[in-house]
Amino acid sequence: MNSESLYQFSTLTVILLLLAFYGGTYLMTLGIRKKNEDADAFMISNHRVGFGIGAASMTATWIWAASFYAAATSGYTYGVSGPIHYGLWGALMILFIYPFGRRFRKLAPNAHTLGELIHARHGSSSQLILALSNVLGSVISLMVNFTAAGALVSVLSPLSFQAGVIIAGVGVLLYTLWSGFRASVLTDFAQLVALMAIAIVIIPAVFFAMGGPETLVAGLDTLTPEQANFFSMDAILHQGAPFFVAVLAYAIGNQTISQRLFAVNEDHIKPTFLTATVGYGAIVIGLGMIGLMALTLGVQPLNGDMNNLIPQMVSGYLPPVFIALFFILVIGSLSSTADSDLSALSAIMMADVYGKNIAKGKADPRRMLLVGRLTMIVATMVGIVFASFSLDILVMLVFVGALWGAIVFPVIASCFWSRVTNAAFTTSVLVAMVLFCAARFELVDLAGPGGLFFELLASIGGGVIIGLMVFGFLGRTAGIVAGALALVAMLVFATGFLRDYTVLLASLTAYGTSTLVCVVMSLASRERFDFTTIRERVGDYDVHEAGSDEDEATPATATLAAQR
Repeated sequence: MNSESLYQFSTLTVILLLLAFYGGTYLMTLGIRKKNEDADAFMISNHRVGFGIGAASMTATWIWAASFYAAATSGYTYGVSGPIHYGLWGALMILFIYPFGRRFRKLAPNAHTLGELIHARHGSSSQLILALSNVLGSVISLMVNFTAAGALVSVLSPLSFQAGVIIAGVGVLLYTLWSGFRASVLTDFAQLVALMAIAIVIIPAVFFAMGGPETLVAGLDTLTPEQANFFSMDAILHQGAPFFVAVLAYAIGNQTISQRLFAVNEDHIKPTFLTATVGYGAIVIGLGMIGLMALTLGVQPLNGDMNNLIPQMVSGYLPPVFIALFFILVIGSLSSTADSDLSALSAIMMADVYGKNIAKGKADPRRMLLVGRLTMIVATMVGIVFASFSLDILVMLVFVGALWGAIVFPVIASCFWSRVTNAAFTTSVLVAMVLFCAARFELVDLAGPGGLFFELLASIGGGVIIGLMVFGFLGRTAGIVAGALALVAMLVFATGFLRDYTVLLASLTAYGTSTLVCVVMSLASRERFDFTTIRERVGDYDVHEAGSDEDEATPATATLAAQR
C-alpha cells in the first residue's frame, strides 16, 4: 500500500473537523467555569469526583495515542500475542494502583499529589525526585500525543505534520487552561462515550473490510514461527516482560493516575479502578488486532513509520464517513490524555514545587492558580517542540517506565515501613537510575562479570515486582513468600541469559538496585516515623464551607487549611 492509494480529506474538511471537536469541547467547559476558581478544584475537584465520572476519566486518560499506535505496532511486530502483551499489561497498570492507593488516601486524604505525601514523610529532596520523574513522564506523554496528532493529520490531509501538532496542542490548552482538572474529567466523560461508540463501529469495520476472520486465518501462514506462536518467547522477552515490569512503575509514578486517586470520592476508589481496568483492556486489545491484520496482509507502513500504520489502514479500507469518525476517535483519545498531562503537570508545580518548597506551606491560592496556568502554557510549548522530532512511541514508553521503576519500592516502602529514611529514599533512587542507564545503554561490558552483576540485581528486581504485587492484594506474608520464590526462579533461569535482553535487564535492575540500597540503608538507621503526622501536614489550600465552592481564598485561610 502506498501513499497514492490513501484517502485524504481536503484542508477545509480537516480544519472544520478539528474546529468542531475542540470548539465543542471548549464550549462544554464553559458550563463549569467559576468566577473565582479555587486551587483545590483546579487540581483535584475538591476530592468529590464520583464513580461514573472517575471511571470514565481514568479509562479515557489511559486510552491515548499509544493505545492506537503502539498497540498496532505491537500486533504488527510480534504477531498474535502482540495485542495481548500491550493491552493486558496496560490494563494492569490501572489495577495495581488500587491496593496501594487505599493506603495513600488513608495516610493523606486531602493530598493533591503523591509528592505531597512523600514531602510529609521525608522532606523536599525525596519529593522533588518524585516530582521530577512525573514531569519527565508527562512531558514525554504530551510529546507522544502531539506526535500522534501530527501523524494523523499529515496522513489524512494535505496539512503538514507540524500543523497537526500545533493545532492539537493549542486546542487542548484552550479548553483546559481555565478550569484545569475539572475540565479534564468532564471532557474525559464525553470523549469516552464518543470513543466507545465509534470504536464499536470502527474496529469491526476495519476487520471485515480487510477480509474478516477468513483472511486473518489464511494470513497466519505467512507469519514467522515466532509471530504465529501465542507464547512467543521473542514477544515475551522484548515486549511482554518489559511492559509487565513497567506495570507498577506507571501505577506508582504516573501523576495522572494518582491525581484521580486523590480526586475520586474515597468510597468509590475500588469500583472506579476496576471498571477502568476492564474498559481499557477490551478496547486496546481490539485496536492491536488491526496491526495483526496488517501483518497478515503484508502491508508495509507508510514511509517506514510505524506511527502511520493505523491511519494508513483506516484510510485504505474504509469509506470517508468512517474515516472521519476515526479521525475524531483518535483526536479525542489523544486529547483526553494530553489534558490530563497538563493537569498533572500544573498540580505538580502548584503543590510540589510552589506550595511545599517555595511558599513553605503558606501558599497563596491565587498565586497557585497562576503557577498552574503558566505551567500548562509552557508544557504545551515544550510538548509541541519535542513532538517535531517524531520519536518512536514504543521505545519512549519502555524508557520512561523503566526510569519510574527506580522509585517504586522506595515510595511503597515509605508508606508502610516506618524505618525508611529520606537518605535511603534519595540515595536508592539515584543509584538505581545510574545503574539502569549503565545497563540500558550498555556502558558496561555485559558479556563478562558485569553482565552477571546486573543479572543478580535484575533477579532481585523480579522478586521485588512479584512480591509487591502479591503484597498489595494478599498481605505481607504472601508477598514475602511470592517474592522469594520469584527471586529463586530468576537466579536459576535468568543468570547467563537475561543479558541478551537489555531493555528487560535494565528495567529489572532499576527495581532491584533501589530496593537493595533502600533496605540496607533503612536497616542501618535507628529512625522511626509516626505515620499519623502525615494527615496533619497535608491539607487543602482553600477553605470550603459546607455546601459552598465559591469561598474566596486568602493566604491566611490557606495556612489554616494546611494546618487542618
